[in-house]
Amino acid sequence: MPNNEDAGPDHNETPPCMIYVDKEGCWFHKGAPIIHRELLLLFYQCLCMDEQGHYIIKFKDQVCRLDVEDTPFVVLRTDLVRAGKSGEKERFVLHLIDDTKEDLAPETLTIGADHVLYCAIREGKFRARFLRPSYYQLARHFQQEPETGRYFLCVNYKKHYL
Repeated sequence: MPNNEDAGPDHNETPPCMIYVDKEGCWFHKGAPIIHRELLLLFYQCLCMDEQGHYIIKFKDQVCRLDVEDTPFVVLRTDLVRAGKSGEKERFVLHLIDDTKEDLAPETLTIGADHVLYCAIREGKFRARFLRPSYYQLARHFQQEPETGRYFLCVNYKKHYL
């Protein structure tokens, strides 16, 4: 990766990493798949966004920008955790591509082009794309309002419209 001293605040001045992330969350360096899992997990830990909203990797004193087709974060699986007897609330747990899990913030669900489902992760810092399996796992819980035809996800008796 290039040295951070060469990178200014402008996206065009930040040197490229020569890394491309496709819409399925697969990473490539100069066209070759990056398959070393520990390296990918390090990249995710170093992933940031610049002031213009472009994805960058910051590692120690180096910074470079990623070429991302959609978003580097994808949701691999979605699990419903039912409300517990000890006062635990119902929630959906997202299993992300970087081997982390976090609770879905249902109010952040949005539908993008081609009916792709997204949500905010990392306290709203990033957007994650639902892959088909995780989308269908969550979609089983969608309901349609008969009066308006709008779809929503009900979590803890609260409707979150899509």
